[in-house]
Order: sequence, then C-alpha cells, then structure tokens
Amino acid sequence: MQKVLDVVERVGNRVPHPAVIFLILIAIVIGLSHVMFVTGTSVSYEAILPKVADVQSDAAKLLDDGGLAVEYRAIDAKGYKIEQREVAARSLLTGDGVRFIYASLIPNFMGFTAVGLMIVAMVGAGVAEESGLVNALIRKLVIVSPRGALTYILAFVGILSSIGADAGYLVLIPLGGAAFLSLGRHPLAGLALGFAAVAGAFTVNMLIKPLDAVLVEFTNDAIAMVNPDDSIGLTSNLWFSIASVVVLTFLIGFVTERVIEPRLGVYQGEKPVEGGASLSADESRGLRYAAVGMVALLGIFALLTLPAGAPLRNPDTGELIGNSPFMNGVIAMIMAAFLVTGTAFGIGARTITSLTGVIKAIEKSISGLGGLIFLLLIISQFVAYFNYTNMGTILALKLSYLLKSSGIGPLPLLIGFISVVAIIDLLITGAIAKWAIFAPIFVPLLVRLGVDPEAVLAAYRIGDSPMNAITPLNAYFALVVGFAQKYDKQAGVGTVVSLMLPYVGWLFIVWTTLFIGWYLLGLPWGL
Repeated sequence: MQKVLDVVERVGNRVPHPAVIFLILIAIVIGLSHVMFVTGTSVSYEAILPKVADVQSDAAKLLDDGGLAVEYRAIDAKGYKIEQREVAARSLLTGDGVRFIYASLIPNFMGFTAVGLMIVAMVGAGVAEESGLVNALIRKLVIVSPRGALTYILAFVGILSSIGADAGYLVLIPLGGAAFLSLGRHPLAGLALGFAAVAGAFTVNMLIKPLDAVLVEFTNDAIAMVNPDDSIGLTSNLWFSIASVVVLTFLIGFVTERVIEPRLGVYQGEKPVEGGASLSADESRGLRYAAVGMVALLGIFALLTLPAGAPLRNPDTGELIGNSPFMNGVIAMIMAAFLVTGTAFGIGARTITSLTGVIKAIEKSISGLGGLIFLLLIISQFVAYFNYTNMGTILALKLSYLLKSSGIGPLPLLIGFISVVAIIDLLITGAIAKWAIFAPIFVPLLVRLGVDPEAVLAAYRIGDSPMNAITPLNAYFALVVGFAQKYDKQAGVGTVVSLMLPYVGWLFIVWTTLFIGWYLLGLPWGL
C-alpha cells in the first residue's frame, strides 16, 4: 500500500501547475460539449418544483459545500409540482456558448463564493496569527490535552466545524498542521487529519445545520411523489449522524496515527523555536485579554440573536438555526472572533501596539493569497463551463437510471446508490446540487421498495462526503495544497491526494459498514 501511495504522489507531483491542469480541462470540456451537442445527447427526468411562498421578497443565500452561493426561498410545505423535463448537452462552441464564455468571466469569478469567504476569514485569521494568539492557543492546547488525545480532539472538532459551513477549511486544517508541528510531529499529517475531518465527513454533525434543512426539504418533495401525506423532519438523521461523528472521529485519528504518520516519517523541515513548556507572562496576559474580548463579542452576538425578533433571526419564521441571517453570515462572526481576540491578545502580550499594527497584519495575510486567487479564477471558469454544458447532470442521471434498472434488492441498491453519488461527487462537489438530481429518482424508487426515506438520505450523506478530500474540483483543494507547501516546498497535488487516499478508502468501508449494520438492525435514523 505504501508503494502505491508513493507512486500516486510521484505521478501527481509531476503533473503541470494546477492552473495549467484546469486550462486543459476547460479545453476538454469545450471540445466534448460540442461532440455531445452534435450527437444530440440528452436525458429525461422528473423535476420537483416547490412553490415559492410570498412571505419573502428576497432569496436567502446559503453557501453550498462546493463553494458556490445558492439561493433558497421560503417554501410552501404543501405546495409542489412534478414536471417532466429533458436536459440536453449544450455546446460551448455555438453562438450562445461563445457569448457565455465571453460575457460570464467576471460573474463566474464573483459567484465563486469561496474567494470571498477566504479573504474575509483571513482578515481576522491574519491578526490572530501575527499577534501570536494562534501559537499561544496551540501551545495551551498541547499543555492541557493528553498527548494521545490531541489527534482525536482535532478530528472531532474538524467534523463538527461543518456547522459553520466552509469555515473549517480555513481554520481547522491549518490549525492541525501547526498543532502537530508544535508537538514535533509531521505537520502534513496534521493537515491531512484536518482535511479528512472537515471534508470527508462534511454532511454529518451532532447539531442541526443549514444544509440539513435544504436536504430534508428536497427529500420531502421527493417523498410526495409517492406518498403526499408522508414527510420527514430536520432531525430525521440525527441518531445516525451522531453515531457517524463518533465512529469517524476514532477512524480518522486511527488512520492518522497508524497509516499517515508512519508513511511520512520524521519531519525534516524547519522546527519551531522552543518556547518552553509553559507560556510567558506576556502570553498569559494576552490570553486573558483575548478571553475578555471573546466574552464581550459573544455578549454582542447574544443581543443580536437570542431575543425574540432579534435582527439576526429569520424575520419571517423567527428561527436562529437553519435559514437565518445568523447562519447565512456565520463567517462574519468567525472573522470578528479572530479579529477581536487577536487584537486583544496583541495588546495584552505587547505584540500589537497600535491600529497600524492590526492593519499591517491583515495586509500581510491577504498579500500571500495572490497565487491562490489566480488559480480560483481559473477554477471558477471551469466549474461554470462544466455546469453550462449539462455534462455532469446527464452523467448523473444516466448512472442513476442504470442502477435503477438493475433489479437488485433494497440494500444492494442503497450500496450502489452510495457508489454512484461518490463517483459523481468527483465532478459535482455541491451536496445540494447533487441531491436535487438524485432525490426525485432514488427516494420514490426506494420508498416503493419499503425503504424508509431517512435511510435514503443517510446513504446520500455517506456517498457525498469522502470524495471531497481528493477531488481537485473542491473549491478548497488548492488551498490545502498551499497549506502543504508551507511545510514542504515540493508538495503538490500528488502529495495531497496520496495523503488523503487512505482516509477516503477507510471512510467508505467503515461508514458503509455502519450504515449496513444500522439498516439490518432496524435502528431509528433520527427523531
């Protein structure tokens, strides 16, 4: 296995710069789209079209896990219609295609929300790092955590970070690398641990998150195709999700310690300067200042969220968790938390003495993003062109119909469904976009076979997550490559893929086994 991973790393690192790879992929998509257009490639399907309630004038925006902004409106729970549609391949070499390429350059990039998320998060993270807060917190974490438990603590927090949408990519992954380095362990193992936890288990959590609301709504619309009186709730997968979090925490920690770290060996790069086992007096004072700043910030957000009618609650439903301004803009709170605590720590530790120091820290953090922003410009064009051609939708539907016509039993069909979702996840990373395609096909089919719709949704969560850690179409894959190059200048796409493959393999094996056992035992999927 180690030799295979070494080959993957060598081959992967010999490929051209990621920007060149995506330019080649763009050329392939353009050519293939015209071939499919000329040959009349198309597929018919049933689409669920929920009725939009009039209680909301503007669409609420949530962040899809593929890094794109997706609009949702208030849905009339009892209003929907099923419409037969046909999706055909669209060529980028026709007049309409050429006009799309020419006119959509800026909209494609501006709609790639991962760019804005990254820059906003770095405003706060840069201050926290430059002031010394991050380093002090990591050392404090190392001091108070049992050495053997740190790996599992990071894995657990990484999985739970999905409550903040994509914030885990920006915070937990680099934190894992820095924490491992501070312990004399290989930082790339820490990065891999963070990436596996954040991306590989993205669809499960111990809490209800905005993504759950959308997935459940699509599921209910699909259930209505066969049983209009049946539906599932937001907590329909809660028990399975909680069990998944526990199992995957131990699995990711185990793979990190028993597979990834032995393969990487001893880190030969620059070691951190030893700061002693304890924090200095200035650092301790800085942490106290940071704690005061955090408490003050939480007080402000409590006033903005907890009272009835608070401005960050949904103005129509009053909900806080789910489709609310608070959850839709949670990255702003994360930025503010880093900015306030970083500045407070800097004042207490005397590493920041003026507002100019704060501004320079922000400038320093953002100035290092130039190469990544250029790469995301290229990736945003590829994603937009690929979506325009309908190639991903056609492939997903054809694979779905092939599996549907196989005539196999419910459990094998569910396992096959997990596999199909995983394959498509390499091309369409957004959980919402894929479920919009798959729900109308598989939910009615499996419900007719006596399968609980909660089980279908649980199977989808498994298929959607692990591949996020190895597909370059993940909006944050390039960011992880950049994190890796901080510790290994020779690191590239092959380095990251070879690190993540063991996680992906074991996640599918263990998670699917958990699902099979849960299904056979007839355990409740949620509330």
